[in-house]
Amino acid sequence: MASSALAGKLVTLIGGSGFLGSRVAQNLLAKGARLRVASRDPKKSWHLKPLANLGQLQFASVDVRKPETVRAVVAGADAVVNLVGAFDGDLDAVQGSGAGKVAELAKEAGASAFVHVSAIGADSESELAYQSSKGRGEVAVAEAFPGATILRPSILFGEDDQFVNMFANLISSIPAMPVFAPEAKLQPVHVDDVADAVIAVLEDASLAGKTYELAGPDVVTMLDLNERIAKAQDRSRMFLPLPDFVGRTIASLTGWLPGAPITADQYAMLEQGNVARGDKPGLAKLGITPKPLDLFLDRWMVRYQKHGRFHESNA
Repeated sequence: MASSALAGKLVTLIGGSGFLGSRVAQNLLAKGARLRVASRDPKKSWHLKPLANLGQLQFASVDVRKPETVRAVVAGADAVVNLVGAFDGDLDAVQGSGAGKVAELAKEAGASAFVHVSAIGADSESELAYQSSKGRGEVAVAEAFPGATILRPSILFGEDDQFVNMFANLISSIPAMPVFAPEAKLQPVHVDDVADAVIAVLEDASLAGKTYELAGPDVVTMLDLNERIAKAQDRSRMFLPLPDFVGRTIASLTGWLPGAPITADQYAMLEQGNVARGDKPGLAKLGITPKPLDLFLDRWMVRYQKHGRFHESNA
Protein backbone atom coordinates (compact mmCIF):
# COMPACT_ATOMS: atom_id res chain seq x y z
CA MET A 1 0.00 0.00 0.00
CA ALA A 2 1.34 3.40 -0.98
CA SER A 3 2.21 5.71 1.88
CA SER A 4 -0.29 8.50 2.51
CA ALA A 5 0.74 12.15 2.37
CA LEU A 6 -0.72 12.34 5.87
CA ALA A 7 1.63 9.75 7.37
CA GLY A 8 3.48 11.28 10.31
CA LYS A 9 1.67 14.63 10.02
CA LEU A 10 0.01 16.08 13.11
CA VAL A 11 -3.68 16.77 12.54
CA THR A 12 -5.86 18.49 15.12
CA LEU A 13 -9.49 17.44 14.90
CA ILE A 14 -11.65 20.00 16.73
CA GLY A 15 -15.04 18.59 17.63
CA GLY A 16 -13.70 15.13 16.98
CA SER A 17 -15.82 13.20 19.47
CA GLY A 18 -19.09 13.38 17.52
CA PHE A 19 -20.82 11.29 14.88
CA LEU A 20 -18.73 12.60 11.96
CA GLY A 21 -15.62 13.25 14.02
CA SER A 22 -15.23 9.61 15.01
CA ARG A 23 -15.24 8.56 11.34
CA VAL A 24 -12.74 11.22 10.34
CA ALA A 25 -10.51 10.19 13.26
CA GLN A 26 -10.57 6.55 12.21
CA ASN A 27 -9.59 7.48 8.65
CA LEU A 28 -6.73 9.71 9.82
CA LEU A 29 -5.36 6.99 12.08
CA ALA A 30 -5.54 4.47 9.22
CA LYS A 31 -3.57 6.91 7.04
CA GLY A 32 -0.78 7.04 9.62
CA ALA A 33 -1.39 10.62 10.76
CA ARG A 34 -0.60 11.68 14.30
CA LEU A 35 -3.95 12.72 15.65
CA ARG A 36 -4.98 15.18 18.34
CA VAL A 37 -8.70 14.83 19.03
CA ALA A 38 -9.97 17.98 20.74
CA SER A 39 -13.45 18.32 22.21
CA ARG A 40 -15.29 19.64 25.22
CA ASP A 41 -15.44 16.12 26.68
CA PRO A 42 -12.39 14.13 25.55
CA LYS A 43 -13.66 10.97 27.26
CA LYS A 44 -16.23 10.63 24.48
CA SER A 45 -13.37 9.83 22.09
CA TRP A 46 -11.65 7.18 24.18
CA HIS A 47 -13.22 4.44 22.05
CA LEU A 48 -10.60 5.37 19.42
CA LYS A 49 -7.69 4.18 21.57
CA PRO A 50 -7.54 0.59 20.20
CA LEU A 51 -7.23 1.93 16.65
CA ALA A 52 -4.02 3.88 17.27
CA ASN A 53 -0.39 2.86 17.43
CA LEU A 54 1.76 3.87 20.37
CA GLY A 55 2.15 7.66 20.42
CA GLN A 56 -0.21 8.20 17.48
CA LEU A 57 -3.24 9.53 19.36
CA GLN A 58 -3.70 12.36 21.85
CA PHE A 59 -6.83 13.73 23.51
CA ALA A 60 -7.30 17.35 24.47
CA SER A 61 -9.99 19.55 25.96
CA VAL A 62 -11.19 22.57 23.98
CA ASP A 63 -13.99 25.11 24.01
CA VAL A 64 -14.09 27.15 20.81
CA ARG A 65 -15.61 30.04 22.79
CA LYS A 66 -12.32 30.27 24.71
CA PRO A 67 -9.44 31.20 22.37
CA GLU A 68 -6.75 30.16 24.84
CA THR A 69 -7.98 26.55 24.69
CA VAL A 70 -8.03 26.63 20.89
CA ARG A 71 -4.51 28.07 20.79
CA ALA A 72 -3.28 25.16 22.91
CA VAL A 73 -4.77 22.40 20.74
CA VAL A 74 -3.64 23.80 17.36
CA ALA A 75 -0.04 24.35 18.50
CA GLY A 76 2.34 22.46 16.23
CA ALA A 77 -0.38 21.07 13.98
CA ASP A 78 0.31 20.53 10.28
CA ALA A 79 -3.43 20.59 9.56
CA VAL A 80 -6.57 21.51 11.47
CA VAL A 81 -10.10 20.23 10.86
CA ASN A 82 -13.00 22.13 12.45
CA LEU A 83 -16.17 20.09 12.92
CA VAL A 84 -17.81 22.15 15.66
CA GLY A 85 -21.46 23.05 15.17
CA ALA A 86 -24.67 23.55 17.14
CA PHE A 87 -28.39 24.17 16.67
CA ASP A 88 -28.92 26.29 19.77
CA GLY A 89 -27.05 28.49 22.22
CA ASP A 90 -24.61 31.19 21.12
CA LEU A 91 -24.40 30.14 17.48
CA ASP A 92 -22.13 32.99 16.45
CA ALA A 93 -19.54 32.13 19.10
CA VAL A 94 -19.60 28.47 18.08
CA GLN A 95 -19.96 28.41 14.29
CA GLY A 96 -19.97 32.05 13.20
CA SER A 97 -17.21 34.40 14.31
CA GLY A 98 -15.98 31.53 16.50
CA ALA A 99 -15.12 29.47 13.41
CA GLY A 100 -13.14 32.40 12.07
CA LYS A 101 -11.20 32.64 15.33
CA VAL A 102 -10.32 28.94 15.14
CA ALA A 103 -9.03 29.45 11.59
CA GLU A 104 -7.07 32.54 12.65
CA LEU A 105 -5.35 30.67 15.50
CA ALA A 106 -4.59 27.72 13.24
CA LYS A 107 -2.92 30.07 10.77
CA GLU A 108 -0.92 31.73 13.53
CA ALA A 109 0.21 28.29 14.72
CA GLY A 110 1.66 27.53 11.27
CA ALA A 111 -0.84 24.97 10.02
CA SER A 112 -0.57 24.47 6.27
CA ALA A 113 -4.12 23.20 5.77
CA PHE A 114 -7.50 24.01 7.29
CA VAL A 115 -10.76 22.17 6.63
CA HIS A 116 -14.00 23.70 7.90
CA VAL A 117 -17.18 21.63 7.90
CA SER A 118 -20.20 23.86 7.35
CA ALA A 119 -23.60 22.79 5.99
CA ILE A 120 -25.73 22.90 2.87
CA GLY A 121 -27.93 25.97 3.21
CA ALA A 122 -25.26 28.12 4.87
CA ASP A 123 -26.08 31.74 4.02
CA SER A 124 -24.86 34.81 5.87
CA GLU A 125 -27.93 36.71 4.59
CA SER A 126 -30.47 34.17 5.84
CA GLU A 127 -33.07 35.23 8.39
CA LEU A 128 -32.64 31.88 10.16
CA ALA A 129 -30.05 31.89 12.95
CA TYR A 130 -28.51 28.51 12.11
CA GLN A 131 -28.05 29.22 8.41
CA SER A 132 -26.81 32.78 8.90
CA SER A 133 -24.25 31.77 11.54
CA LYS A 134 -22.99 28.98 9.29
CA GLY A 135 -22.69 31.46 6.43
CA ARG A 136 -20.83 34.01 8.56
CA GLY A 137 -18.53 31.24 9.71
CA GLU A 138 -17.59 30.40 6.12
CA VAL A 139 -16.79 34.05 5.39
CA ALA A 140 -14.75 34.41 8.57
CA VAL A 141 -12.78 31.23 7.88
CA ALA A 142 -11.95 32.27 4.32
CA GLU A 143 -10.72 35.67 5.54
CA ALA A 144 -8.65 34.28 8.41
CA PHE A 145 -7.11 31.33 6.53
CA PRO A 146 -6.68 31.94 2.78
CA GLY A 147 -6.68 28.54 1.08
CA ALA A 148 -9.00 26.93 3.63
CA THR A 149 -11.34 24.23 2.34
CA ILE A 150 -15.04 24.47 3.19
CA LEU A 151 -17.23 21.36 3.09
CA ARG A 152 -21.01 21.73 3.05
CA PRO A 153 -22.60 18.35 3.80
CA SER A 154 -26.27 17.59 3.58
CA ILE A 155 -28.02 15.72 6.41
CA LEU A 156 -25.74 12.87 7.49
CA PHE A 157 -26.96 9.30 7.77
CA GLY A 158 -25.25 6.24 9.21
CA GLU A 159 -26.07 3.14 11.21
CA ASP A 160 -25.81 5.00 14.54
CA ASP A 161 -27.10 8.40 13.38
CA GLN A 162 -29.69 10.56 15.10
CA PHE A 163 -31.63 11.17 11.90
CA VAL A 164 -32.82 7.90 10.35
CA ASN A 165 -32.88 6.25 13.76
CA MET A 166 -35.14 8.96 15.20
CA PHE A 167 -37.79 8.21 12.58
CA ALA A 168 -37.17 4.47 12.80
CA ASN A 169 -37.81 4.47 16.55
CA LEU A 170 -41.05 6.44 16.15
CA ILE A 171 -42.29 4.25 13.32
CA SER A 172 -41.63 1.11 15.36
CA SER A 173 -43.51 2.55 18.34
CA ILE A 174 -46.71 4.18 17.09
CA PRO A 175 -49.32 3.00 14.56
CA ALA A 176 -50.03 6.45 13.07
CA MET A 177 -47.35 9.08 12.60
CA PRO A 178 -47.66 12.75 11.62
CA VAL A 179 -45.16 13.89 8.99
CA PHE A 180 -43.90 17.47 9.11
CA ALA A 181 -43.29 19.14 5.73
CA PRO A 182 -44.12 15.92 3.85
CA GLU A 183 -43.06 17.27 0.46
CA ALA A 184 -39.78 18.78 1.67
CA LYS A 185 -36.85 17.45 -0.36
CA LEU A 186 -33.75 15.98 1.27
CA GLN A 187 -30.51 14.63 -0.18
CA PRO A 188 -28.96 12.75 2.76
CA VAL A 189 -25.30 11.78 2.53
CA HIS A 190 -23.51 8.84 4.12
CA VAL A 191 -21.28 9.89 7.01
CA ASP A 192 -18.38 7.81 5.63
CA ASP A 193 -18.51 9.72 2.32
CA VAL A 194 -18.11 13.02 4.17
CA ALA A 195 -15.26 11.59 6.26
CA ASP A 196 -13.59 10.44 3.03
CA ALA A 197 -13.99 13.97 1.64
CA VAL A 198 -12.06 15.42 4.59
CA ILE A 199 -9.22 12.99 3.94
CA ALA A 200 -9.22 13.66 0.19
CA VAL A 201 -8.64 17.42 0.57
CA LEU A 202 -5.98 16.88 3.25
CA GLU A 203 -4.07 14.39 1.11
CA ASP A 204 -4.22 16.31 -2.17
CA ALA A 205 -3.37 20.01 -2.00
CA SER A 206 -4.76 20.52 -5.52
CA LEU A 207 -8.24 19.82 -4.16
CA ALA A 208 -7.92 22.23 -1.24
CA GLY A 209 -8.98 25.86 -1.09
CA LYS A 210 -12.46 25.33 -2.55
CA THR A 211 -16.02 25.02 -1.29
CA TYR A 212 -17.69 21.64 -1.86
CA GLU A 213 -21.33 20.59 -1.53
CA LEU A 214 -21.52 17.02 -0.25
CA ALA A 215 -24.84 15.31 -0.94
CA GLY A 216 -26.05 11.77 -1.54
CA PRO A 217 -27.15 10.34 -4.90
CA ASP A 218 -30.90 10.41 -4.17
CA VAL A 219 -33.39 13.20 -3.50
CA VAL A 220 -36.27 12.03 -1.30
CA THR A 221 -39.25 13.74 0.30
CA MET A 222 -39.90 13.52 4.03
CA LEU A 223 -42.96 11.35 3.38
CA ASP A 224 -41.03 9.04 1.06
CA LEU A 225 -38.26 8.67 3.64
CA ASN A 226 -40.70 7.61 6.33
CA GLU A 227 -42.39 5.15 3.98
CA ARG A 228 -39.03 3.59 3.06
CA ILE A 229 -38.13 3.16 6.72
CA ALA A 230 -41.49 1.52 7.49
CA LYS A 231 -41.08 -0.84 4.54
CA ALA A 232 -37.59 -1.85 5.71
CA GLN A 233 -39.08 -2.60 9.14
CA ASP A 234 -41.79 -4.68 7.45
CA ARG A 235 -44.41 -2.57 9.22
CA SER A 236 -47.70 -1.22 7.96
CA ARG A 237 -48.04 2.33 9.21
CA MET A 238 -50.47 5.16 8.69
CA PHE A 239 -48.67 8.40 7.86
CA LEU A 240 -50.47 11.69 8.36
CA PRO A 241 -48.94 14.38 6.13
CA LEU A 242 -49.39 17.70 7.95
CA PRO A 243 -50.31 20.75 5.87
CA ASP A 244 -47.59 23.39 6.09
CA PHE A 245 -49.72 25.84 8.07
CA VAL A 246 -50.37 23.13 10.69
CA GLY A 247 -46.69 22.21 10.89
CA ARG A 248 -45.66 25.83 11.24
CA THR A 249 -48.23 26.39 13.99
CA ILE A 250 -47.08 23.38 15.99
CA ALA A 251 -43.43 24.41 15.61
CA SER A 252 -44.19 27.99 16.66
CA LEU A 253 -46.30 27.06 19.68
CA THR A 254 -44.25 24.16 21.04
CA GLY A 255 -40.75 24.58 19.56
CA TRP A 256 -39.45 26.39 22.64
CA LEU A 257 -40.35 23.47 24.95
CA PRO A 258 -37.62 20.98 26.00
CA GLY A 259 -37.89 17.85 23.87
CA ALA A 260 -40.16 19.52 21.31
CA PRO A 261 -40.34 17.57 18.01
CA ILE A 262 -39.28 20.58 15.95
CA THR A 263 -38.53 24.28 16.46
CA ALA A 264 -39.82 27.12 14.30
CA ASP A 265 -36.38 27.63 12.70
CA GLN A 266 -35.95 23.91 12.08
CA TYR A 267 -39.35 23.76 10.41
CA ALA A 268 -38.49 26.73 8.21
CA MET A 269 -35.25 25.03 7.13
CA LEU A 270 -37.11 21.77 6.53
CA GLU A 271 -39.61 23.56 4.29
CA GLN A 272 -36.72 24.94 2.22
CA GLY A 273 -35.41 21.44 1.69
CA ASN A 274 -31.84 20.24 2.07
CA VAL A 275 -30.42 19.51 -1.36
CA ALA A 276 -27.29 20.54 -3.21
CA ARG A 277 -27.71 23.67 -5.30
CA GLY A 278 -25.31 22.30 -7.87
CA ASP A 279 -23.22 25.45 -8.26
CA LYS A 280 -20.29 23.99 -6.30
CA PRO A 281 -18.16 20.89 -6.91
CA GLY A 282 -19.29 17.79 -5.06
CA LEU A 283 -18.15 14.32 -4.03
CA ALA A 284 -17.40 13.30 -7.63
CA LYS A 285 -14.74 16.02 -7.86
CA LEU A 286 -13.08 14.40 -4.83
CA GLY A 287 -13.16 10.95 -6.45
CA ILE A 288 -15.93 9.69 -4.16
CA THR A 289 -19.02 7.80 -5.33
CA PRO A 290 -21.82 8.60 -2.86
CA LYS A 291 -23.61 5.67 -1.25
CA PRO A 292 -27.43 5.54 -1.42
CA LEU A 293 -29.48 5.07 1.75
CA ASP A 294 -31.30 2.08 0.25
CA LEU A 295 -28.01 0.19 0.14
CA PHE A 296 -28.10 -0.07 3.94
CA LEU A 297 -31.67 0.49 5.09
CA ASP A 298 -32.93 -3.12 5.13
CA ARG A 299 -29.96 -4.26 7.23
CA TRP A 300 -30.09 -1.31 9.64
CA MET A 301 -33.82 -1.71 10.26
CA VAL A 302 -33.54 -5.34 11.41
CA ARG A 303 -33.29 -4.26 15.05
CA TYR A 304 -36.55 -2.33 14.71
CA GLN A 305 -38.49 -5.26 13.28
CA LYS A 306 -41.01 -7.01 15.52
CA HIS A 307 -38.70 -9.89 16.45
CA GLY A 308 -35.38 -8.41 15.35
CA ARG A 309 -33.13 -10.97 13.69
CA PHE A 310 -35.81 -13.61 14.28
CA HIS A 311 -38.43 -11.69 12.30
CA GLU A 312 -39.99 -14.11 9.79
CA SER A 313 -38.55 -12.27 6.78
CA ASN A 314 -35.06 -12.82 8.22
CA ALA A 315 -35.57 -16.46 9.14
